Amino acid sequence: MRNLTLEYWVDDGWYVGRLREIPGVFSQGATLPELEDNIRDAYRLLRKDAPAAPARRVKTKEIEVPA
Repeated sequence: MRNLTLEYWVDDGWYVGRLREIPGVFSQGATLPELEDNIRDAYRLLRKDAPAAPARRVKTKEIEVPA
């Protein structure tokens, strides 16, 4: 098990969210608990379909972008 951050908002009556740490994992639900279940399913599907990648040491760098 690991903890990830669910960022969510309400859009036209639907709870919509994404996992902050995993780009591309978005989902929605009629309720917050439904969104949580759906986002877990989306994450599981992504993990299942993702090819095995070698462990990498991720680096970060701050860059300047236009305002």
